[in-house]
Amino acid sequence: MGGEEERERTGKGKVCVTGGTGFVASWLIMRLLERGYSVRATVRNPPEGKKDVSHLTNLPHASERLQIFMADLDDPESFKPAINGCMAVFHVAHPMDPNGKETEEAVTKRTVQGLMGILRASLEAQTVKRFFYTSSAVTVFYGGGEREVDENVWTDIEIFRQQKEKRVSSSYVVSKLAAEKTALDFGGKHGLEVVTLVIPLVVGPFISPSLPSSVFISLAMIFGHHKEKEKYLFDTYNMVHIDDVARALVLLLEKPHAEGRYICSSVEMTVDEIFRFLSARFPQFQLPSVDLKNYKTEKRVSLSSKKLKSEGFEYKYGVEDIFSGAIESCKARGFL
Repeated sequence: MGGEEERERTGKGKVCVTGGTGFVASWLIMRLLERGYSVRATVRNPPEGKKDVSHLTNLPHASERLQIFMADLDDPESFKPAINGCMAVFHVAHPMDPNGKETEEAVTKRTVQGLMGILRASLEAQTVKRFFYTSSAVTVFYGGGEREVDENVWTDIEIFRQQKEKRVSSSYVVSKLAAEKTALDFGGKHGLEVVTLVIPLVVGPFISPSLPSSVFISLAMIFGHHKEKEKYLFDTYNMVHIDDVARALVLLLEKPHAEGRYICSSVEMTVDEIFRFLSARFPQFQLPSVDLKNYKTEKRVSLSSKKLKSEGFEYKYGVEDIFSGAIESCKARGFL
């Protein structure tokens, strides 16, 4: 097939998105298809049989430009068919340990080994020019220094371990930290352009069939977990709208000189501010009055998005969009 015919058939080019059925990945796939990209999404085949991917296959342009591949982080070689021929890879998948039974070492090993397999496959494909890893704000939160942090800050795991009231599992912090550093180091050593997007609590509407954990955490008060909500409370919530995350990734894909880490965080609210906002904006939920002073909360920091904005990115969504979008999606799927 000739070059012009191939470009016409595939639009802007082929990209691979791992963890395709998840909250961030599914929304990213939707936006990539809208922009004219052909998308190869990888999904994990569950033990009980075929996985429902209709929320992906029913997306606009999916019938022409979306392909679904089965792949598992425990078998890194399984990603090769999806990656071969792609111009970019978005690695969004992360090992899941829903019962919290795996050790920190086991989760980190699975995370890094899976990532390394995907990085090698990207390199061997010889068509992949850019590799994007969706990291987490836990990789910058515990630097032990400034009130506002940027991409130069890395979490010190010992500082994290000293936290008396941990709101995030050590397995998650250690594995995300190891994975982001591994991706950047690999790119530097092998000449692969690696970009990482550091994101906080992602909230807003969702097309994935299950309730995203970050949406549940942000709406813990509404879900009636006020008696237990110290499990979900932070002194400050750093948040970003799901569509801003997808838009940021697409923008960085289309910026030839984008490199390294980028923080994508737009909203910062205290627990008290969230409580007052939700009570006023959504009185139908009748949130119980709680003395928040009785709860021990973890001190957090502000996240600087100056580097992302320097690439021309502008946040499109505010607090109203973040919460109303999440609540509407929860209602539509029967979660509220």
